[in-house]
Amino acid sequence: MALSMPGSSLLSVRILKAHGFPSKDILTQSDSYVSLWLPTASSQEFRTRTVRNCSNPVWNQTFRFRIHSHLKNLLELKMFDQDFMTKDDPVFSVLFDVGTLKAGESHRESFTLNPQGQEQLDVEFCLQSFPACPEQLITNGVLVARELSSLDVKLEKIESTLDNTESDSRVQALMPGSYEGSQTIISGTSPVRFHSPTCWDSELSVKLQDTSQEVLKVPLKSLPSGHAVKVSLPTTKEPALMMQLKTEKCPEEPAVRLGFGLCQEEQAFLKKRKQVVAKALKQVLQLENELPEDEVPVVAIMATGGGIRAMTSLYGQLSGLKELGLLDCVSYITGASGSTWAMANLYEDPDWSQKDLAGPMAAMRAQVTKSKLSILAPSRLQWYRQELKERAKLGHPACFTNLWALLNEALLHDEVPHDYKLSGQQEALEHGQNPMPIYCALNTKEKNLSTFEFGEWVEFSPYEVGFPKYGAFVPAELFGSQFFMGRLMKRLPESRICFLEGIWSNLYAANLQDSLYWSSEPDQFWDRWAQDQVTLEKENTPLLKMEEPPSVTSRIAKFFMDLLTRRPMAGAIHNFLHGLHFHRDYFKHPHFSAWKGTKLDGHPYQLTPAEPYLCLLDVGYFINTSCPPLLTPTREVDLILSLDYNLHGAFQQMELVGRYCQQQGIPFPPIALSPEDRKQPQECHVFSDPESAAAPIVLHFPLVNDSFQQHSAPGVQRKPEELAAGEVNLSTSGSPYHYSKVTYSEENADKLLSLARYNICNNQQRLLQALREALAHRRQRHQRHRQGQE
Repeated sequence: MALSMPGSSLLSVRILKAHGFPSKDILTQSDSYVSLWLPTASSQEFRTRTVRNCSNPVWNQTFRFRIHSHLKNLLELKMFDQDFMTKDDPVFSVLFDVGTLKAGESHRESFTLNPQGQEQLDVEFCLQSFPACPEQLITNGVLVARELSSLDVKLEKIESTLDNTESDSRVQALMPGSYEGSQTIISGTSPVRFHSPTCWDSELSVKLQDTSQEVLKVPLKSLPSGHAVKVSLPTTKEPALMMQLKTEKCPEEPAVRLGFGLCQEEQAFLKKRKQVVAKALKQVLQLENELPEDEVPVVAIMATGGGIRAMTSLYGQLSGLKELGLLDCVSYITGASGSTWAMANLYEDPDWSQKDLAGPMAAMRAQVTKSKLSILAPSRLQWYRQELKERAKLGHPACFTNLWALLNEALLHDEVPHDYKLSGQQEALEHGQNPMPIYCALNTKEKNLSTFEFGEWVEFSPYEVGFPKYGAFVPAELFGSQFFMGRLMKRLPESRICFLEGIWSNLYAANLQDSLYWSSEPDQFWDRWAQDQVTLEKENTPLLKMEEPPSVTSRIAKFFMDLLTRRPMAGAIHNFLHGLHFHRDYFKHPHFSAWKGTKLDGHPYQLTPAEPYLCLLDVGYFINTSCPPLLTPTREVDLILSLDYNLHGAFQQMELVGRYCQQQGIPFPPIALSPEDRKQPQECHVFSDPESAAAPIVLHFPLVNDSFQQHSAPGVQRKPEELAAGEVNLSTSGSPYHYSKVTYSEENADKLLSLARYNICNNQQRLLQALREALAHRRQRHQRHRQGQE
């Protein structure tokens, strides 16, 4: 929502003195200074003067910041020992929450490393109300988009009789804190544009070509908005140069949607889809009366990853649901990694779920069983190289993920390039004729943290791409374009869907620590994550965060941690959250709280909006599931058909989802299993929580070969000569369906398709019973909603 919020204040920070800090240099005393950084008020990092050769420096210097009280304003103070030969040595660091100050009062704080220590930095704070026009903020209670201003700069030559040169004149223009930073301006060309927050005291500085001499500095607040101003550049060289400057406010409405509700397009789709679902439910459940819209349950398919195995199995299971007349009962399909390949293929046909799936299955089977050797032919490699060059020219960052996307496209399609886009799938939802697809990925850090330590769920639909954690979404066709403070800076052509499939199944952005988790039992990692969550709940956003200078031991540990956590082949996508600030109460917001998962969540300057690029990879490096989009309360999912394609552990990933939800306070049924279930998993298991109206019912289908071994169809016993067709090797080692296998034999492909289809059809009665329970679940929701309104 957009709010004109009075809340401007003037923060004065007086750095007084320090004492008790030992010198970093054995031979001399410290040459100390303090830096101040408050990103919500200025892009500039300020610093005191250096007090030389003194163990108890006194500065008595004051710095002033204009802040907005509705933002999370965290001031970072760092003390350094200046060194002219090497990098300055860090001595002390502290993070202070300005929101704890009261307007009109002075507050003195003595920061110490520990209660017993003698080291101390004394700082005085004063917060005063600042009479100014209210700033227009757009916020969802977690993120905040602030007002932006643009500055157009044009360089012109002043005609001179001495000017006989034909060459263009150039200057270097710099605006700290702007989206563009620095730009070269050439005389006689179109103006260049800078974007910066309106509330900041931004300045334009200009340097002449091939020199470091600054010849002009212009504060933006000195320029009249909407009017061009001409300024001569002071230079003795010919020709003389003139700059034309014009500043304007940017459009108030951002291109990033800040909100935790469903977008209008998804709401319209659900309204149409419920008509299809109501008709299908009446038929399969043999209901006497028509279902009113508010009693139509929301049923979703949740498919995991698993490479070609997941893609093939999903085709088989969807064909089983189609055969039973149940596919029209489903409103959502979510996928991750390999299952997204099946979804992306199917949704190229706007009416795929209304047709016989034999054709799409045959086309998929042909791709699975074809030889893949040609994808590495020299001519094909040359084509990949050219494609990547063209993509880079458009403005997309170059990364290894793009090459993997092209290889993946060649694996799954004969026609290359395959010109199809995510937004093109909107046609398949226009009349509510198909379930809505949602694709999942994880955003993580490029270095310093594993996916298990920092992973944020990202969802992709034909309408939007976004973060449920932050409540921030962009239209699917704008994903990959360049944004700043929620505004669209540069629109890039929408990527072909193969580049998104490369993200959804991106195994190559993993680091060594991710691989260690993925190749071993995850319990030890998960227990540590759960313990960190308890600490995170208690921590909240810190008032103070002390940091000691790095010791030799900590530097060695950091070196090895860098080796473990660096992602040499990380993907890079322009970050549409870049530049957005945080609301002062973001940490308490219920939607943010439900999806936080790292100690960095208490430190907004280290979260995703501070990054210029997203680092996206396969969800399997955390939990191999596509469940999170179905757990957002706005979608109100009643029944989840969990299609699990893991070979290792029929319930392992489902149990991890359950533990994750329990830690986060997300309604989800307990995953209670008997010893018999663990020893011999069945084709279908039901999990529910009668005590929670918000928790969905989960019907879990692990990839098992149970009664299929003896039955060619439900209730049809195999003949002796047919028993070989029921032997499907799903072992964790030596299986022809291992995730590393990209080519199946025709026999193995047919076996897996038949098994997946059979496991659905053999549980028709359980599916129907689950739909009846989902109908009752929806009616219970509706009744509680009506009672709440009364």
